[in-house]
Amino acid sequence: MAIDQGPPTADNPWPVALLGAKMRDWIDRLGTAWVEGEITQWNVAGGNVYGKLKDVEVDATVSFSIWSSVRARVPSDLRQGARVVAAVKPNYWVKGGTLTMQVVEMKHVGLGDLLERLERLRATLAAEGLFDPARKRPLPFLPHRIGLVTGRDSDAEKDVLRNAQLRWPQVEFRTVHAAVQGDRAVAEVTAAIQELDADPDVDVIIVARGGGDFQNLLGFSDEGLVRAAAAATTPIVSAIGHEADRPLLDEVADLRASTPTDAAKRVVPDVADELANVRQARARLGLRLSHTLSVEADRIAALRSRPALASTAWLVDTRAEELARDLSRSRELLERRLERGHAEVGHLTGRLRALSPRDTLRRGYAIVQRPDGTVVRSSADVATPTEVRVTLGAGTAAGTITADGAGPGGTDPVADDATAAA
Repeated sequence: MAIDQGPPTADNPWPVALLGAKMRDWIDRLGTAWVEGEITQWNVAGGNVYGKLKDVEVDATVSFSIWSSVRARVPSDLRQGARVVAAVKPNYWVKGGTLTMQVVEMKHVGLGDLLERLERLRATLAAEGLFDPARKRPLPFLPHRIGLVTGRDSDAEKDVLRNAQLRWPQVEFRTVHAAVQGDRAVAEVTAAIQELDADPDVDVIIVARGGGDFQNLLGFSDEGLVRAAAAATTPIVSAIGHEADRPLLDEVADLRASTPTDAAKRVVPDVADELANVRQARARLGLRLSHTLSVEADRIAALRSRPALASTAWLVDTRAEELARDLSRSRELLERRLERGHAEVGHLTGRLRALSPRDTLRRGYAIVQRPDGTVVRSSADVATPTEVRVTLGAGTAAGTITADGAGPGGTDPVADDATAAA
């Protein structure tokens, strides 16, 4: 190493090693300093912790490391977003030319401003019901077109497209590229969601990013972006791909996927699996139909083997016997009715004959009528000679009354010149 003989000049420059050594010595003189900030990155590797500490007011960040020997003395629940105070010792590594802060001690101060604001917003949105499972919409079984919001040429975009097309080669995508971190992320992702939601051909929207640290994911917890996703009528799948801290978009989305690959598998059905399901369903349907037909065939055979159906002649024979009995009974009843009718007619005929004037005439009486048809009831009713008509028991006769009766107490008149007229 060159000997320090004064300030470096163009003619007498310092070697890089000398400059590095001077910087190391000067930084070492700073000693240990207590600093306050928010942890924005916390990665564990080989028992050591490598992270970043951000100023709570201005945009300033430093990297830090916690060796495994020190890690046992820091709180075990430290994570991204925690606000801490730490005793750090600056260390300049001459060989690599890097400056790091070695943590000697670290403890909680409380929730960081970012985390505190996120928790308040989370509580507000939850109270409004935006996280309610009842409002989450089911995904279509086979979307006609999938909307994809992701970074341009990102691994997330490649993962979604590749896995979706492997599962269903005919699937269609409409991709809208947007910044997924930085100052432009919120506005561009919000606009992309609204654009795809307005497209009637898009059946589901995937917002994909391949993970990142807490600070890089803050845009996906922005209130405006979250409310835009909640207001969309198209189902939204959040595939941010970060497990430690769930952005608010994960809470309001209709489905949260752990990774972009998982999102593709959850949204697009596997054509091979679906064809296998169809084959299985057809096989089960065929077996069920065959079983049903077999059972019904056995039931028909059992019915046909019963005596009632084994021979149909018994139906005719049984009805013939019943018909013969009914005919015989009907004949007997008719004969009895006729006999009673004949007897009744004979009885009425006898009574009628007993009352008939003709029977009286047959016993020797006669009816004498004048020519005008009036009946002669007394000898005083006729004068002599008088033509009369005599009705007998059998036929009639005409005659003349020629003599008067002897009067009261005398004999009846005699018609001596009566001539019988047939």
